Amino acid sequence: MNKVTLIELHTLPSLEYFCVLQTFGEIILEKHEHFVKQSYRNRFYINTSQGTAMLSIPLTEKSGKVLIKDVRIDYSTKWQNGLWRTLHSAYKSAPFFEHYESDFRNQIFKGYKFLFDLNHSMLSFCLESLKSDLPFSESVAYQKTLDSSIQDLRSVIQAKKPYSDRPFYKPIPYQQVFGNMFVPNLSFIDLLFCEGPNAAKVLRASQKYA
Repeated sequence: MNKVTLIELHTLPSLEYFCVLQTFGEIILEKHEHFVKQSYRNRFYINTSQGTAMLSIPLTEKSGKVLIKDVRIDYSTKWQNGLWRTLHSAYKSAPFFEHYESDFRNQIFKGYKFLFDLNHSMLSFCLESLKSDLPFSESVAYQKTLDSSIQDLRSVIQAKKPYSDRPFYKPIPYQQVFGNMFVPNLSFIDLLFCEGPNAAKVLRASQKYA
């Protein structure tokens, strides 16, 4: 597999995002785009006792004219404590939560200054949990038009449109913590905490894009 794609970084990406990554042999992460508000770049979705919840990373930049590599995380509030309490409450009874808890908590409390660095570290954590050696690099400048050998998937996975509008992900149910009805396409951590080592198998079965 030698296909290459250029894609933006998301915060704790969805299952759809990982289905895309698995399709390619090499990933280039877009580091020089302008930040897009109300996108997956600083938000993700989990399953809670109250239903699906959106969690986000607070940012200091309020406009969309800042390069993603320069977007700073806002530490004026203790958002890490609140985020961790919500995650711990949601997944403390998940079968594999304790196995990943320490390493995952460390990711949240490392104190990264920039969103890109936090997202990059989180992605690495997820891929390591999958025992994936997928090679990925970072773009060195923004290019509107790419070489034909690189597939441009920047801003294709949008929060404002359902995954069913795109040819990447098909829901494969697994046992979740809450409710009798399966909730598809949550953050990868939902799958990881619920399925552990079996997460890779579920992801492979969820691939729709070829």
